[in-house]
Amino acid sequence: MMRNYLMISILFLGNLVFSQEQKITGTVTDDQSQPLPGVSVAIKDTNKGTVTDFDGNYAINATIGQTLVFTFVGFDSREVEIDNTTINVQMVAGTSLSEVVLVGSRSRSRTVVESAVPVDVLDIQDISTAVPQVNLNQMLNYVAPSFSSNTQTIADGTDHIDPASLRGLGPDQVLVLINGKRRHNSSLINVNGSFGRGSVGTDLNAIPAAAIQRVEVLRDGAAAQYGSDAIAGVINIVLNEEVGELNLNVTSGANFSKNANKQTGGVDGETVNVAASYGIALGEKGGFVNFSGDFDYREPYNRMGEWEGSIFNAYNAIERIGLDNGADISNLSDSQIKQFGQQVSYFDANFKNEISSAANRTELQDLLGMDVTESELDARGQQRSDYNMRVGQSALRGGRFFANLSLPVDDGGTELYSFAGISSRKGEAAGFYRLPNQSRTYTPIYPNGFLPKINSKIKDQSLAVGIRGMVGDWDVDFSNTYGKNKFDYVISNTSNASLEGATATTFDAGGFSFAQNTTNLDISQYYDDVLQGLNLAFGAEHRWEKYEITAGERASYEQYTEDGQVITSADQIPAQDFFGNSRAGGSQVFPGFSPQNEVARERTSVAGYFDVEADFTDKFLLTFASRFENYSDFGSTVNFKLSSRYKLSENVNIRAAANTGFRAPSLHQLNFNSTSTIFNDEGVPVEVGTFSNDSRAAKLLGIPELKEETSQSVSVGVTAEIPDANLSFTVDGYFVAIDDRVVYTGQFRGPGTGTELDQLLSQANATAAAFFANAIDTESKGIDAVITHNAYFGKDTQLKSDLAATFSKTKQVGDIQASPELERAGLVDTYFPEDSRIYLEEAVPRTKLNLSNNLMTGKFNFFLRNVYFGEVTEAISDPARQQVFDGKVITDLSVGFKATQSLTLTLGANNIFDIYPEAAGPAFGNRSSGRFDWSRSAQQFGFSGRFLFARLSINLK
Repeated sequence: MMRNYLMISILFLGNLVFSQEQKITGTVTDDQSQPLPGVSVAIKDTNKGTVTDFDGNYAINATIGQTLVFTFVGFDSREVEIDNTTINVQMVAGTSLSEVVLVGSRSRSRTVVESAVPVDVLDIQDISTAVPQVNLNQMLNYVAPSFSSNTQTIADGTDHIDPASLRGLGPDQVLVLINGKRRHNSSLINVNGSFGRGSVGTDLNAIPAAAIQRVEVLRDGAAAQYGSDAIAGVINIVLNEEVGELNLNVTSGANFSKNANKQTGGVDGETVNVAASYGIALGEKGGFVNFSGDFDYREPYNRMGEWEGSIFNAYNAIERIGLDNGADISNLSDSQIKQFGQQVSYFDANFKNEISSAANRTELQDLLGMDVTESELDARGQQRSDYNMRVGQSALRGGRFFANLSLPVDDGGTELYSFAGISSRKGEAAGFYRLPNQSRTYTPIYPNGFLPKINSKIKDQSLAVGIRGMVGDWDVDFSNTYGKNKFDYVISNTSNASLEGATATTFDAGGFSFAQNTTNLDISQYYDDVLQGLNLAFGAEHRWEKYEITAGERASYEQYTEDGQVITSADQIPAQDFFGNSRAGGSQVFPGFSPQNEVARERTSVAGYFDVEADFTDKFLLTFASRFENYSDFGSTVNFKLSSRYKLSENVNIRAAANTGFRAPSLHQLNFNSTSTIFNDEGVPVEVGTFSNDSRAAKLLGIPELKEETSQSVSVGVTAEIPDANLSFTVDGYFVAIDDRVVYTGQFRGPGTGTELDQLLSQANATAAAFFANAIDTESKGIDAVITHNAYFGKDTQLKSDLAATFSKTKQVGDIQASPELERAGLVDTYFPEDSRIYLEEAVPRTKLNLSNNLMTGKFNFFLRNVYFGEVTEAISDPARQQVFDGKVITDLSVGFKATQSLTLTLGANNIFDIYPEAAGPAFGNRSSGRFDWSRSAQQFGFSGRFLFARLSINLK
């Protein structure tokens, strides 16, 4: 009995001890193991709580079995059951739906869940430590659900600046902001065979990822809030504000792929990126200046297997013999041709006899055009792959630097701020190989033909300065933002074939630039005593823009006669090859800009806006925005946006928006004019002159002058959080109708009968003409979904999972908007050709799904991501050759190890399973004699193959 009594007493006392409150202590750190001061620590379902001190330490009285809740702005909340008197917790920086955002609303306290429109928040600092990608475009392509961007190939300047889009709309229908201020566009307009043809985007890769804290992607029309270019949405880049912390990342990698090195396998495309960021505190009021930058280079890669077409004719064989005999092959006489023809070992006796018996040059021309490729390759000790193009990414080397500054000037919140950036990149892309049997190749200089190279020099600079603070009860922000982008071409390993032996092999081909200055005044006030909250905002904007084209050296654009005279009239005959074919003028692969192409055009716009957000009840939010804008070259436009959010419950919201929008044609589209070599569907080069819409050529064909695009869009969605499951999700559907969409037309040819159009083409050194035109109307619709889940295992293990998906479709609606002149001439299908429709509707994935899993445990970080890129279609005019390429899944994997508090090592792979797009089918005839085993016009995820990388990350505080 006594023993039982003692046992019961011991159990009772034990339970009493464990049910009594005890002092629970611990330390809260971030995902870099640094202490977090100011973290809220509360006992769940009670009013008891505390905050961590400067060293991240806390102490609270609680009972074993209760639950502690840890919350801090910018970090995911944590719930931990008390099973010990010491509870240490590591918190993870969040990209959660509860984060306050700056874009999409002018209320300073609106979160993603509370927003009336869909906004994705992407923590670039967190992403960049685990993912293989180092430039912003490719990072966003793999994490943002509706963002698309791929490196292009054989697309002139577009090889160096990747076009990007939201929701499958054009690159010029996305507005980019930095810290809420408008970012200038690139100076490059895409006119070659790539997605976004005819449009101008923003060069996101001019901004170092090391300078970025997070990216906010507004997936909804916002022209009524932010002005032109915001039809598809807005990307807002928020710069770093960290101080007293040095971050250094060194990343190196290469393609380890079965199709590397002309598909023979191995390693190529080596890259190195060195990025750093450091901030300094200014004053005692929270001021700072943060400096960030990076330097990188990448080597090119080639995914062309082997050229399968003709390379040599019989005359090339005679030239080889002539060179071996020390003859001047630039001017072989008939007797020399006959003599050397007898020395070609593989010519049979009958053929040699025909050569020696030829009565004149015409008969020799008829004989010597014969294809002798295989025999001549053997004679020269060469193979077909020696005549390959470079099909793959261009070589690139560059550096970027950004600074972000804030300086409080009083205790009332007045702040001077500024951010600035400069970047310089040099690229080298290659064009189509110029073969020995082509008139474009002057064989006395290039007996084996040549691969011409486009060398780009891209410079970008920007500066924003502003002051914000309180004037009475109003928040006032006054700022000025300037930016300029410059793109120059140097063409090397080339020639002006019409100059023959007098040609140089490197040319300054000129270039273009675009500058923009934007002045903003923004005024707002939040009334917490009106309704359940009312935010009023209004402001004004003045924008100045300038677009320039500068000419190259004369030989880069002129065509010459046999005696070296510049061709200025149609009756002059260009220099000819042995067969009587005219030799092309200008630098091969990219003819330079001429003085006739030079422009320096400016315009201004003045805008005013009004914006109101009203919380009528705790559940019902209604917003209205209106913007008036007047362009010096277009007149005025007024746009509206109405959006709403309703709380079905504490954790479930529904939202909807409707808006009108516009996009003024860019100065580039209005004024770009040039002649470039574009290869058609059959691989045949065509000299295409791009003429402005106010040109004489446009009037002769009936091409109308450009006007603005207009749009109407609606969206509806639902957001929800399930706190007990650490689960959040958003689903949004949208519809966007765009009228008078600006496109790049097909190629109009002159009749060849000496008409005025023929003369204009001749003066431009072109055989066809193209224009920018408001040719069509389009409709886009789709669904975007984002699901985020956090799972905790113990005190220091977290699994974060994100599923993002987009399902979209864009299509042309109605008839092509051709003029009566074009209809009468039967040129409607040239005005908006079939390949342009494919570029618009089907050349980028309309379905994309992204599942990312990030497991953090102890010193290790495991990152696994699978991205499904949906089907695309070959952009080609012949419907029988429009091959559809199936969707593919790309898998990224990396493992990070935190060796010390300051040092992290990461190893990983992009496309670890070495997946390639579906190959171009021979039955479709799109391989271009072996040039393109994978489509260059329909880009899903590129064709670089497996990329392995290693990263060293140093964090010093």
